[in-house]
Amino acid sequence: MKSKDGTPLKIALYGMDDRAYKTMCMYLKGPCKGIAVVVDESEAEIDLLDADHIKAKELLDQLQARKPNRPLIILSLEEILLDGTIYVKKPVETADVLAALKQAKVSLSTDDSKKVKVRAKSETEQKIEPSSSHIPKSKKESVAEEIVPAAKNIDKEEKKKVSKHRTAMDLTEGGFSAYIGNVDGVNFSDHEQVLKASYNPKGYFLGYVQSAIKVCKAKSRILQLNSGWKPLIVFPHSQEIWLDVEDKQLRAFAGVAISKNGAKAMSLTPIDQSKFDIKEKMEGFFDSDHFLWKLAIWTSKGRFPDTIDINKPVYLMQWPNFTRLVVTPHAMRIAALLIRGPRTAMSIANALNIKPQYVFVFISAANVLGIVGQAKRQVDELISPPEVQPTKAKGLLSRILGRLRG
Repeated sequence: MKSKDGTPLKIALYGMDDRAYKTMCMYLKGPCKGIAVVVDESEAEIDLLDADHIKAKELLDQLQARKPNRPLIILSLEEILLDGTIYVKKPVETADVLAALKQAKVSLSTDDSKKVKVRAKSETEQKIEPSSSHIPKSKKESVAEEIVPAAKNIDKEEKKKVSKHRTAMDLTEGGFSAYIGNVDGVNFSDHEQVLKASYNPKGYFLGYVQSAIKVCKAKSRILQLNSGWKPLIVFPHSQEIWLDVEDKQLRAFAGVAISKNGAKAMSLTPIDQSKFDIKEKMEGFFDSDHFLWKLAIWTSKGRFPDTIDINKPVYLMQWPNFTRLVVTPHAMRIAALLIRGPRTAMSIANALNIKPQYVFVFISAANVLGIVGQAKRQVDELISPPEVQPTKAKGLLSRILGRLRG
């Protein structure tokens, strides 16, 4: 794809901050194997514009006015089809960039200056999606699957806090829908509906519990959340929640949107701990993180919170404590990908060959604990993380088993 004399194509970059600019320079040298080199505008043969930049429209007008016949590649999270431009979706894949540069080179070699709407497509888009059986498990996932909660020396009263010390529930795909319930009016087989399958946590019981915990921590006192249903008590010092309810009841209530009348019934009141008979109700205690995690799962029902832009990459700040949490299908595989670097939810689903709602529900649960965040740096959206590749190296146990079988 280089010029006939072997020299790389000359390209000028626009709409990028210093970090993104340097990243793209290295990307063209590395994964793109030096087929193009970044130069000043006066020397360039091809222009490349990040259309998500705040001044993208102004830059585009300037480029088309100064160099109307120069090939222009546009990078954007949303598809942009403009006359005389070549579109590449962000975060960019190497094959897509190569295809775009090839198209630009064809434009350079022709006398026809009237270009058509083109979307750069890679050969990989025509291939079958990778099977989950070809994707290696991370070391963390392999270890996490074998973890058995260690026995702890706790007093008799603590032993009554069944939910606090309960180990994680590991859900299979078959039991997932039955566990979280279905969302009316959302067909998860429809790609367009999936991308719109969001919910506002503040419109559900989850949002009010989050607010109650925040207020309790700020005031450093025990408060009761009154909802017109069952009283919920927050203990900020021990990071516990008390609620006298069965899981199936809470699961049903979690998925119901709170109406305006219901919201008016919500209130926080101080609790006199001396009048609260804890010893008789120890089974009603929950660890706050455990409670919020599963409440988020039941609220989500496979949707994503509207506080997260599903088209932009997210990243995982720390590994979830799966030994104490409800483990939804493929949660460990999703965490293993996100811990490596920012990715979009749909790219995770495609890489692992799983349903998007498994990714959405994990993001919902992780988001409520504050361990997942939206990637905001320009460079995080620019380059797509490398594809998951099966490892060729065999582990020690595999080599031993191979010898024994031989």
